[in-house]
Amino acid sequence: MRKDVRILLVGEPKVGKTSLIMSLVSEEFPDVVPYRAEEITIPADVTPERVPTHIVDYSEAEQTDEQLFQEISKANVICIVYSVNNKKSIEKVTSHWIPLITENTDKDSRVPLILVGNKSDLVEHSSMETILPIMNQFSEIETCVECSAKNLKNISELFYYAQKAVLHPTGPLYCPEKKDMKSLCVKALTRIFKVSDLDNDGVLNDNELNFFQRTCFNTPLEHQALEDVKNVVRRNLSNGVCDNGLTLKGFLFLHTLFIQRGRHETTWTVLRRFGYDDDLELNQDYLFPPLKVPPDCTTELNHNAYLFLQSVFDKHDKDRDCALSPEELSDLFDVFPYMPWGPDVNNTVCTNEQGWITYQGYLSQWTLTTYLDVQRCLEYFGYLGYSIIAEQESQASGITVTRDKKIDLQKKQTKRSVFRCNVFGDVGSGKSGFLQAFLGRNVNHQKTIKEEHKSYYAISTTYVYGQEKYLLLHEVFPDFDYLSDSELTSDIVCLVYDVSNPYSFDYCAKVFKQYFMDSKIPCMMIAAKSDLPEVKQLYSCSPLEFCRRHKMPPPQSFTCNTAAAPCRDIYTKLTTMAMYPHMSHADLKSSTFWLRASVGATMFAVLGFAMYRVLLKSR
Repeated sequence: MRKDVRILLVGEPKVGKTSLIMSLVSEEFPDVVPYRAEEITIPADVTPERVPTHIVDYSEAEQTDEQLFQEISKANVICIVYSVNNKKSIEKVTSHWIPLITENTDKDSRVPLILVGNKSDLVEHSSMETILPIMNQFSEIETCVECSAKNLKNISELFYYAQKAVLHPTGPLYCPEKKDMKSLCVKALTRIFKVSDLDNDGVLNDNELNFFQRTCFNTPLEHQALEDVKNVVRRNLSNGVCDNGLTLKGFLFLHTLFIQRGRHETTWTVLRRFGYDDDLELNQDYLFPPLKVPPDCTTELNHNAYLFLQSVFDKHDKDRDCALSPEELSDLFDVFPYMPWGPDVNNTVCTNEQGWITYQGYLSQWTLTTYLDVQRCLEYFGYLGYSIIAEQESQASGITVTRDKKIDLQKKQTKRSVFRCNVFGDVGSGKSGFLQAFLGRNVNHQKTIKEEHKSYYAISTTYVYGQEKYLLLHEVFPDFDYLSDSELTSDIVCLVYDVSNPYSFDYCAKVFKQYFMDSKIPCMMIAAKSDLPEVKQLYSCSPLEFCRRHKMPPPQSFTCNTAAAPCRDIYTKLTTMAMYPHMSHADLKSSTFWLRASVGATMFAVLGFAMYRVLLKSR
């Protein structure tokens, strides 16, 4: 909403423009009226809408045409004043003033007009019969007010309507010619309805209507008031109420009624509460609230955000199978201006046998977005109505900014839940297979993935010492000469080579020596395709000797050519190394250490599955 309002009064000489302003300020008719009143500012605390209001007078005797044009261009609303007892001043409204204003305002930003019939104390009849055809001809005219500066009749109302025309304009909402709401307004209100429909049954029940009412107007509706609203809809619309709840058509009808009855401030209050600006676009301040992320810190979702995401998932998982079908996913993202997830997401997170994103995969994708592009996450949460449904100040309250990684190293502990592993390897070394195996997909499953749907990320959960953590794998394109900052910054590095290719290890050794040998980032060597016959690597030393010299764990054998889902132990090891980068080489070699970590992972995976079944049953 605007921070202030600028009202300009224009009209023929002696129609009473200056008298109107002076009568408003002094609350009495002035004995002496100057050619032009000085610009006045009404403080916010004495205006109905709590917005500072500037009132500007125009005098043909004192101002040039150029000055008039400048004032027109600066005005938020223009009052065209005529005298109800002067036909010529009424004729000038259409023959002079409206064309003049149109020529000097931006075509894309329509300035609302108020017609003001002054000197109503001098006549016994109304001018509305003459004015109504003019109002029907020019859609930019918001309303007409008849008043008297002498009797102080409708003076306050005049300036209230002028202020209202700026703060709650009819133009973006309603088309007078069609007598219906405009498409952008319908689109915005449809999103608001769907966000407010907490159980996604297509109607707003009494609880949802009360939550909506409290959200927008800070007060619930009494039961009888709710019934009265629904009865109004029932009398006018056959399908406006269903199962004693308000349907989308009923919701839209109510707002059309508000606008037609001059209560469009009600609709604007709703729109602005849900983040819309004067052009019915979601406000950038709403979508992207301030969030400071210092260097070497990462972004994660907090508990409240995960609870919100769970409620969104439950709302759209109609068949209660703990996965989102394409139709359910499309329904979930219907409140977005575009589809945010492409086919690659299905190859980034866990899916069920039908290829649908599971509950775990759904949370993983949100975790990935938050980690890689927190601004995008804030935007998405805005579309879903996080701040409204979760009753938080903004989407930023759902984000945790982790502390500097250097502090974690110093304290030898971390509170982070998401760890990034960059995966390096030459072409054909098995990097993509390594990522997909993390999602439980063997080589036969991987062969079904289309090239255009391939993902360079994989994310899922692992358990280390009973703690659930997210491991984010990123496949780095094998361009040895250029690596970006994000490709060189991670919690752990994975170097993958093909045991059946004698030239494969050379790439891993060069990457390690050039970029990671002197860094504090832990590294692990993966001997991929271990189901194939191993050949000697054409390098100055063996992979095992290389790891020994550089104090790395020995190469880890890995294959995704299995009948069932590939073994996940290696991912637990990677997460553990990422969590405890300060551990010595001896600790990492200890079988007892890995046994404790993997047993904890197994126990909590079993416990997690049991809890998952309980959750599913309760849902």
